[in-house]
Amino acid sequence: MESFFTALALAFVSLFPIVDPPGAIPVFCSLTANSTGKHRHKTAIKTSMNVFFVLLGFYLIGEFILDFFGISMGVLKIAGGIVVMNTAWEMLTSKEKISEDVQTEGQTKEDISFAPMALPLLSGPGAIGSVIGLSLQGYQAGYTFGIGAGILLIAVTVYLALMLSIPLMKILGKTGIEVLKKIMGFFILAIAVQLIVSGINISFKL
Repeated sequence: MESFFTALALAFVSLFPIVDPPGAIPVFCSLTANSTGKHRHKTAIKTSMNVFFVLLGFYLIGEFILDFFGISMGVLKIAGGIVVMNTAWEMLTSKEKISEDVQTEGQTKEDISFAPMALPLLSGPGAIGSVIGLSLQGYQAGYTFGIGAGILLIAVTVYLALMLSIPLMKILGKTGIEVLKKIMGFFILAIAVQLIVSGINISFKL
């Protein structure tokens, strides 16, 4: 039971800053500006489900992927750190997490729950790299169910953030959201640096 809760906390703490549900609020508001409340609710549910299945899927096949391509844990951490660092830098410099072309395409799509919301915005390369890293601890029952529960909790957090997007935008405004994004970006940058340092230590056995 202890390993379950430890794994749950590990998954949630590792993924929350990278998935960054609050950071998706401005994009979600923009892409659903002309949607009804019912359609926005349906999109929020489908987005959170897509995030859950994408992350859980890559967690379950993560070890196989690394073995197939011959990627070591150290290299994965360094590569993941670089990707996460890029995400953090975009947040700190107020650059959009998805390009204008992707946003424009999203505005013309009826269903945005998978692309661009789940991929690449929420469960993007950084989050996928993180869950693959979590898979290297093995698939013991307590640990695996804990990671799965942690990913589920992330998906629930995504749903809550998207459902509260309109009220939060009204309360915090664009300035408040920007400040929140920069705070999250700083912590994500620290996580990225730690991943790179850890990867270098593992690769060179320092």
